[in-house]
Amino acid sequence: MLPRPHVYGPVVDDQTRCVHYRTPQDVIAIKFECCRRYYPCFQCHAESEAHPATQWPESEWSERAILCGVCGTEMSILAYRAATNCPSCAAEFNDGCRLHAHLYFAVPAPATNPRE
Repeated sequence: MLPRPHVYGPVVDDQTRCVHYRTPQDVIAIKFECCRRYYPCFQCHAESEAHPATQWPESEWSERAILCGVCGTEMSILAYRAATNCPSCAAEFNDGCRLHAHLYFAVPAPATNPRE
């Protein structure tokens, strides 16, 4: 078995939860395209690195860039974007993370309500 990749930033437990996101479903870390380091969230990256985050282009979505904090499985971006649970251990992922996909992957930002 390969050693689990290091997760950078203010991680609060061994399942990759951080000071920003720590619900039972916040169990993934994302390898950032810019530095190839795993962070629990975009805020952890912004607070820890001196460079701006860059998004994974769709042509690289086969890259293993998602880490399940429960079992340590690394999965491709494609597999993660198609899943609601870890394919190895069935840990539930936070569905709200889809709202932040544009911060990690080259996808359109969600539309905002102009009245808000």
